[in-house]
Amino acid sequence: MAVVFIALIFIFLFKEGFKALDHIHVSDFIYYNQQQANNTLQKVYEWYPTSSIERYSLIPLILGSLLTAIPATIISTIFGIAAGIYLAEIAHPKVREFLKPAIELFAGIPTVVLGFLMLVVGATLINDFLNPANRLNAFLASLGLSFVIIPIIASLTEDSLHSIPNELRMASYGLGATKWQTISRVILPAAFSGVSASVILGFGRAIGETMIVLMAAGNAANLTTDLFRSVRTMTATIAAEMGEVSQGSNHYYALFFIGIVLFTITFFLNLIAEVIINKMRKKNRL
Repeated sequence: MAVVFIALIFIFLFKEGFKALDHIHVSDFIYYNQQQANNTLQKVYEWYPTSSIERYSLIPLILGSLLTAIPATIISTIFGIAAGIYLAEIAHPKVREFLKPAIELFAGIPTVVLGFLMLVVGATLINDFLNPANRLNAFLASLGLSFVIIPIIASLTEDSLHSIPNELRMASYGLGATKWQTISRVILPAAFSGVSASVILGFGRAIGETMIVLMAAGNAANLTTDLFRSVRTMTATIAAEMGEVSQGSNHYYALFFIGIVLFTITFFLNLIAEVIINKMRKKNRL
């Protein structure tokens, strides 16, 4: 039954999304040619569907999504892998029994709560210490996203390290290696595919997150690479605008087209991660 519902959602999304191409040229999703006073054309990268001259460039939205997801993934990779190593290789079994469920439970915190904390507490702290250009910005949103991704990377990293045969550890110790040398030069390289898959899944989770970026990123479709400027992501655009558009309008179909772009990105990220994980499992069985 679940497969049927997913298939219906898939069909509806693509059916409505591709209708956008009947009303909006493909190039308009990249840039808009604006005529200047000297009769020359300038490429404008703007998402402004409610303007008298509608503009549907997805570039600011894609850039906003990357500007929040990439820093969040970098932060989460550092702390997530460190937590996974501690759980799998260092922590006492009793400590592990407590920490592993606690980390997985933390992953279940509603993202609207994390978004609210970033909006109320995080924004104030960052504003006091870093004095950003905009109070709500990409960096603030990426910090909020990292709290969502760290448990994913930590849990999957721990599982990957546990899947490595214990004989490798014993052989390393037998050659006189220390615990840290064994972890860094034997276990981590052996589990690299699984760890990298966890990072890819974390990045996909960050790209698809809605509430945190909607509340903390400033929700302004700026074409910028500045982490301390307000940005708008693809998910936030759909959430903020879908309830206000007229069904059947160009704007309506454009939002569904954004949904197709999001679906495609997350689908391939999950597919790549699944392929890597399956290869690791087959390798460890040999």
